[in-house]
Amino acid sequence: MVNENIIKQIKDYAELNNVPIMMDESINFIMKYIKDNNIKNILEIGTAIGYSAIMMSSVDSDIFITTIERDEKRYLEALKNIKKLKLEDRIQLIYHDALDVKLEDTYDLILIDAAKAQNQKFFQKFEKNLAPRGTIITDNMQFHGLVEQENKDIKSRNLRQLVRKVKDYKTFLEKNIRYETKLYNIGDGLAISRKL
Repeated sequence: MVNENIIKQIKDYAELNNVPIMMDESINFIMKYIKDNNIKNILEIGTAIGYSAIMMSSVDSDIFITTIERDEKRYLEALKNIKKLKLEDRIQLIYHDALDVKLEDTYDLILIDAAKAQNQKFFQKFEKNLAPRGTIITDNMQFHGLVEQENKDIKSRNLRQLVRKVKDYKTFLEKNIRYETKLYNIGDGLAISRKL
């Protein structure tokens, strides 16, 4: 079981420093999915401060996670949190832009929770690392409820472009015949894409 005090410290740090970490119901759903599907090898795109990697690793002691973060401050904070919980042998951190990382391993699960505008690129780049019948989970599919809104109602041009990219990604998933994708109205919206 994971140390509740340290988890609380991580969550407090995230709130204080405006670091987006996964919502409770989203991470709980993913942890149950990992348990139910006997997932052992996970690739996470977007470590932030290590919260979701730590939570996923707590499902079972034989789960191994590779997680990629490009922001130095967050990467160093994640490193600190993972060391505090003595998980260095089970969570491997890579400090790099995920789009420039080359991996040879295969993973039962790939979690995409990084720059939303790059979701499709991440999916297409790393699906070659997905085990047969593996799953790609994408967080923030509702993007704070903005995906359901009319684009004209969103004032900021950058935000409109970002929301459009999330919508385009949703369409890409729905049309991708190599995967069966289900969208869940959990947390900020999860897409579960299972390789057929």
